[in-house]
Amino acid sequence: MENKQRNNTRVLIAKPGLDGHDRGAKVIARALRDAGFEVVYTGLHQTPEMIVNAAIQEDVHVVGLSVLSGAHNALVPEVIAGVRDAGMKDTLFLVGGIIPEEDFEGLKKAGVHMVFTPGTSLQEIVDVIDRDAPRRD
Repeated sequence: MENKQRNNTRVLIAKPGLDGHDRGAKVIARALRDAGFEVVYTGLHQTPEMIVNAAIQEDVHVVGLSVLSGAHNALVPEVIAGVRDAGMKDTLFLVGGIIPEEDFEGLKKAGVHMVFTPGTSLQEIVDVIDRDAPRRD
């Protein structure tokens, strides 16, 4: 992945819920930073409200949620609704982690743009953000 400035695209990586495993989220955050994105990592055990507040404060273009706990069907829609209700209508939502394929459709209906599962290449994630993140002045 080449390191180029990517139009100041800001990406928030968050770990909602009680999931205590953040290695993958840290790998993604570092890879995105190395690829030239501005990255904010919130750390473990974030409530949806904490993630929404961070997205607003940082005025992010992309919210990436890493969920390994199985609580994605409850937590992800709550984060999306909070960000949208705050007026950030064009924010791109990505979810990664242990997500059963049968849950993809419900997450997409809630506003998730893409679901990444283990084995997804870092370059694929970079490419999706490059292609689909909103452009703001």
